[in-house]
Amino acid sequence: MIFHRALHRELAAAAGATFTVLFTVLVTWTLISILGKAAGGKVASGDVLALIAFAMLNYLPTILTLTSFISVLMVVTRSYRDSEMVVWFASGLSLARWLRPVLTFGLPLVVLTGVLSLYVTPWAKMKSTEFVQRFEKREDLKKVSPGQFKESSSSNRVFFVEGVSGEATVVQNVFVNTVENNVNTVVVAKEGVIEADKDGGQFLVLKKGRRYQGTPGQADFQSMEFERYSMRVSTQDPVIGGDVPAAALSTRALIEQGGQGNMAELLSRIGAPITCLLLLLLAIPMGFVNPRAGSAANLIVAMLIFFTYLNLGKMAEASVRRGRSDFALAWWPLHVAVLVWVLAMFAWRLNVNHRYHPKAMLAAFKRRRHQAALPAGAK
Repeated sequence: MIFHRALHRELAAAAGATFTVLFTVLVTWTLISILGKAAGGKVASGDVLALIAFAMLNYLPTILTLTSFISVLMVVTRSYRDSEMVVWFASGLSLARWLRPVLTFGLPLVVLTGVLSLYVTPWAKMKSTEFVQRFEKREDLKKVSPGQFKESSSSNRVFFVEGVSGEATVVQNVFVNTVENNVNTVVVAKEGVIEADKDGGQFLVLKKGRRYQGTPGQADFQSMEFERYSMRVSTQDPVIGGDVPAAALSTRALIEQGGQGNMAELLSRIGAPITCLLLLLLAIPMGFVNPRAGSAANLIVAMLIFFTYLNLGKMAEASVRRGRSDFALAWWPLHVAVLVWVLAMFAWRLNVNHRYHPKAMLAAFKRRRHQAALPAGAK
């Protein structure tokens, strides 16, 4: 029990440190990506924090899987490096005795990964999709970023504003270029305000500006100054519609609707907790390291195994999505192969005749110490 408590504390400390590093890296990368989209006028600047939160919920199953794998691997590797495993095996205990404390630590992470993958991640993806669609269906001027040209949803009008205030209802130094029936109209104004009429239509009311109208290539342009000028802004109702991606559907909806794309997404969701559990078990025999050598190689190999496992899972999903494989025949072969590999690794490490087994290493150490104590002539 003392060993279990100490091991749980060490696993928790390693998992906390690993999770913090991975989460910080992904938050930084996501922040840069979404800020770039906001600066490019693809998402609303006010939605940045919400979109970052939804993105991190999408990444959490992967983060937890990698956290559990690396934390167990680091603890087992440290035990080998500090020769604690030699004492462990010399006491008559086997590597299989590590299964109980590791599973006690890891099963909550496996369950949490499953809940996130099956329920939370689809909800986060749906909310993220709603935010993006709502922004795309906003009024044209509300999507304009200061200092950038923006095309209207009708593709016949280009807006440019120098500044925005009042939650994008008031804009300063406005430039609007409209093309209708091969007639080009350019309007510039010091200020513009978005107003709605009683029928719900949206109008851009420009103040203190000038209007130029004519046909490109000809000298018949007309120019006029105005104190107040109204133009209808192309609008769409901010109602979420259209095709919802499979990643944003609930797990129940995936099962009910069926289809190759939905089944591929379902394969990904049920594979997340299975992957977490198998990598958790694989970390125990993989943690072996020669005390005389460094432990960096184990971590590098672990990262290669993790990404290879994920990529093979993505290949199975793509096969189902393209109709090359059936869901019932695609979800289990990879996980069964990894399970067989885990069992083979345990059998290999439990082989006392292996030169790198701790018992063999302890016996070799005793022989060398005994030979060193003998007189020179007796060696």
